Amino acid sequence: MDPAVIGARLASSAVAPLVKKLFVAEGPGAGLVDRPVRISSLVSFRGEKRTLTDKDLRKLAAKLVERAMAGTGPGERPIPADEAEPLTDALARSLSALGDLAMDDVQAVRFGHRVLAKDLHYKAELPDAHLSLNASRLYRSLLDTACLHILHFFTQRSTFVARTLVEQSGQLAELITKIDILIERLPSQSAQDAAFERRYADYMVKKHGTLTIVGIDLSHAEAAWPLDAAYLSLEAVSQDDERPLGLDGAPPTALPADRALSGHERVLLRGVAGSGKTTLVQWLAVSAARQEPPRGLEQLIGRVPFVLPLRTIARQDALPSPARFLAAVHSPLDAAQPSGWADRVLTAGRGLMLIDGIDEIPERDRERTRAWLADLLIAYPGNLWLVTSRPSAVADDWLAAQDFSEFALSPMSRDDMTAFIDRWHDAARQTCRTEDEHLALGAYQSALHTAVRTKQDLSRLATNPLMCGLICALHRARRGYLPPGRKALYDAALSMLLTRRDTERHVYAPGDIQLDEEPQIQLLQRLAYYLIRNGEAELDRDRAEAIVAEALPSVPAAQALGDARRILNHLLLRSGLLREPSVGTVEFVHRTFQDYLGAKAAVEAWDVGLLVSHADDTQWEDVFRMSVAHARPRERVELLTKLMDRGSAHPAVRARLHLLATACLEHAADLDPHVRDQVKRRADELIPPRSASAARDLANVGPLVLQLLPGPEGLSDAEAEACVITASVVGTDAAIPYLRQFRVHPSLAVRARLASGWQRFDTERYFTEVISHLTPGGLYFVAESLEHLRMLQDTGPRPLLLLRGSFTEHELRTTLDPGPLTHLRIDDNVMLSDLGCLRHLTRLRVLTLTKCVGVKDLLPLADLALTTLDLASRHNYGYYANLARLTSLDHLRLIDREIIPAARPLPQLSRLTITSYRRDLTLGWVAACFPGLRHLHVEAQKPDARAVDLAPLRPLRHLETVTLRGVHAVRDDELPGVAIQPLPLPRRRVGIPAEPADGVAP
Repeated sequence: MDPAVIGARLASSAVAPLVKKLFVAEGPGAGLVDRPVRISSLVSFRGEKRTLTDKDLRKLAAKLVERAMAGTGPGERPIPADEAEPLTDALARSLSALGDLAMDDVQAVRFGHRVLAKDLHYKAELPDAHLSLNASRLYRSLLDTACLHILHFFTQRSTFVARTLVEQSGQLAELITKIDILIERLPSQSAQDAAFERRYADYMVKKHGTLTIVGIDLSHAEAAWPLDAAYLSLEAVSQDDERPLGLDGAPPTALPADRALSGHERVLLRGVAGSGKTTLVQWLAVSAARQEPPRGLEQLIGRVPFVLPLRTIARQDALPSPARFLAAVHSPLDAAQPSGWADRVLTAGRGLMLIDGIDEIPERDRERTRAWLADLLIAYPGNLWLVTSRPSAVADDWLAAQDFSEFALSPMSRDDMTAFIDRWHDAARQTCRTEDEHLALGAYQSALHTAVRTKQDLSRLATNPLMCGLICALHRARRGYLPPGRKALYDAALSMLLTRRDTERHVYAPGDIQLDEEPQIQLLQRLAYYLIRNGEAELDRDRAEAIVAEALPSVPAAQALGDARRILNHLLLRSGLLREPSVGTVEFVHRTFQDYLGAKAAVEAWDVGLLVSHADDTQWEDVFRMSVAHARPRERVELLTKLMDRGSAHPAVRARLHLLATACLEHAADLDPHVRDQVKRRADELIPPRSASAARDLANVGPLVLQLLPGPEGLSDAEAEACVITASVVGTDAAIPYLRQFRVHPSLAVRARLASGWQRFDTERYFTEVISHLTPGGLYFVAESLEHLRMLQDTGPRPLLLLRGSFTEHELRTTLDPGPLTHLRIDDNVMLSDLGCLRHLTRLRVLTLTKCVGVKDLLPLADLALTTLDLASRHNYGYYANLARLTSLDHLRLIDREIIPAARPLPQLSRLTITSYRRDLTLGWVAACFPGLRHLHVEAQKPDARAVDLAPLRPLRHLETVTLRGVHAVRDDELPGVAIQPLPLPRRRVGIPAEPADGVAP
């Protein structure tokens, strides 16, 4: 965002009316010109159409100056009072130069507001030359702001300009919107606070603006890769079990993970190790610090990011107050922050709180962490909060009382893997020193794409950024060869990091002391096992040196390097597995390596009792799985037998432990058949899964579970749906033959799951074997790309479509086939603002808009014969213009905040569905807006919703039924002759509507 424009602190409501006065009023058809218009012919203070005198022009400039001065910090004038007059003269002279420009409106918009401001500045002969430095800065900021709004005026005045320069027009409108949001959110600040925030933002961008690309860290400079280039946005699925915006039977909606905060103030994000949680935290911090959020994340405008890794701050005696946030993370800017600055930021609701790694602190510390969070939330409402955790580290409702929405990171899809491999190799090319290396890397890249596409075990391993990066690194280091299986990959990675990299790069000179792979592993696994046993993610350097010293008598080869301090330095510098996040602390670069090495130490010490007793702790799950991988066949028997026995003896953890045993089978190629059968029998007790959450837990077992899932025969609809979820989340093409069995299932919910699942599979194969055979009755077919949409329409007809993602207005206008389409849902589209792109859908009767934040005006729909309009998404824009123009509507769904002015009712509407996310629901506006209403359906999403007063509905003479879901009436006898039907809320879900083709209300 342009700091110069922001500096004037002038909202569009203050500037636009003044700018409009600079130009002549539009006559009839003014927007229909088909050519550029010279700017000088448009101004209102020159020529025959002159309506503004020089004196008026100066008054206009004086108002701009006055409004800018009023927006400064408390008690702080940007310039002395006696400079206001010269500043006004300079601005008036510059605006007057609009009448001398040879530029036309199209050229001006194409060049941008800065070029226009520069031209006016020179045309006015540098009018700020005699101003002080501060006055000159304010003059340039005001001129930039005025020019931004002048160009926006041109795009609104002329349809020719807007049509010719679509991208520029959109950018102007977006920039003005973001500035308005920033000015509204950013309070007047002292100069001291503002200066520190600029310094802090610069620091955050530099600190969090790079990623280490696994396997190409040949030097620190080469390891640090710009976040913009390396960041890959994965998908997240809502875990809130929110009900669909239609009938039941809908799958969760996946959205880009970096947009999880869009529409939510508080988010708990779950993801497995290496899934990109910390990278997402970095990306959000940098986006907020730069004040350049992407479309759909305007919530970040004006926010100040605080990144708080729990593994660091929870080690202290007390969790930090806002004044100690920077000190707690060892920020060098701690002493520089103005007194009370963090408190002022959070009190104003401007904080972006990024709290990373609930799973990385001991279980004993999690309750005090929750209490700390709860206190901060009470003291500082209105801020944005993101908390990250591994999936089962805390209970599903751990932060439910604090109104956190839950999301889970999805495994990488095939497209994600392809993009990641390409970005990894692009980064690696920066380290190539010869043309031969460049050519070889290109060959490796192509070969790896083929391997991931054709080898099932490899594609299953590469489902998160850490493992995908590791595979890329090993593939390059081994010149195109990859070992099979997770343990073999880790072993090869350790070999590469600990010895081969330095040896092949000739790091050591003849005679240098080198530490072989085995002694390094022995020392590292002791450090890892200490951290695991003590529930820590990092340890003091003194403790690390003591652990190394204790191990030295058993690892004599390491003694050649010197004492424990020198050996630890060597591991920090050369192993690639340890790092110092702050002075005096040591941690592993990633928890996955810590778990793998700690498991090896546990097996060698044969701490089987310790492993089994902690197996239900999420911090130990991967440790146990890797212990089975490290163990010998007879040791595996004991580990798995004792794990199953503990599960059978303790019902509270039985399901988790028996599923863990099943997940371990993939690491136990050599195992007693009797024990393997016992594990599978216990898994049968958990299969089929009976809920969506149980289905996702079961999918963590991996492709092995596909052999255990039953076919559709004999399953209830809920069980069938859960089985489809499990197979879909496993996400390998091996799941397609299993999913194919459900394609004619009578349950709409089951088929809806299948319809939305093809992004996880090979597109053509999944479409051919599953999508194209789905029974269409009442089913919305889902398209997430143009390829999906074309496949669906080419094999149609598809009367019900759901378009998920950012399809452009041009794509909607030119690709959607108007012939068969009667029901359309557009979901999670931040690109969409003008619904005119749907005008050609003449047979459209039902339209649903979900998470379409740019849509504000419904007038383009007036030409369609819509009978049902569904706007009941709390992530849409808050109010729609011209709803009353949709005179064919019979059924409307909306959120109770979207109140229509009584002066513009919809008298013909007979059915209304109101969804409320508030405790207090009022119906006083309904009768005035919908006087012909016959059926009212109310859904209260808050479990503690208060009873609703039905008395305001008495004026509705035609009202026949009132259905209340999740809420009761204050009195049931308020509406004589009207049937009042209370219903419980159904099982909550998120997803696509399963509304029947005739549009019957739920």
